[in-house]
Amino acid sequence: MAPSAQEIAAAAAAGREAAGAPRPKRPRADPTLLYVIKQVELAARAQLDEIFRPIGMTALQYTALTVLERHPDLSSAQLARNSFVTAQTMADMVRALQARGLVERHRDAADRRRLVLALTAAGRDLLRRHRGRVAALEKRMLSGLTAEQAAELRRGLAVCRANLAGR
Repeated sequence: MAPSAQEIAAAAAAGREAAGAPRPKRPRADPTLLYVIKQVELAARAQLDEIFRPIGMTALQYTALTVLERHPDLSSAQLARNSFVTAQTMADMVRALQARGLVERHRDAADRRRLVLALTAAGRDLLRRHRGRVAALEKRMLSGLTAEQAAELRRGLAVCRANLAGR
């Protein structure tokens, strides 16, 4: 029986490899947008960790503080959802942030049964002191884009987030 086309191609490839001949290059597929977004997130998080490591904080703790800055008086569960961590992770994080005097718990004025979180003066001061370094990181990330392209990227990512959140 004669060899199949696949067997001939495999033998030819084996012969090229044995002879040191280069393999023919296959065109590379572009990575998915989800992959690229995740890589940007990981790189940004690593850079934020570098900024906050000297003061004993993580990028996730910084994120929680910025969420509270924009949305004061959230429950721990709401803060977890807005900070993209689990409720258990947030409970541990809140304890650490409280111990450092950066956040406080108090009764919700609208519902006295509910405990909510807010930044303390020390938490607001920490964000103010590091705002410049974080802004510089964002500027470096966006270098090579025009202001219009950066604004369009922000709008596009907001639409993607809303789509995934079902809004």
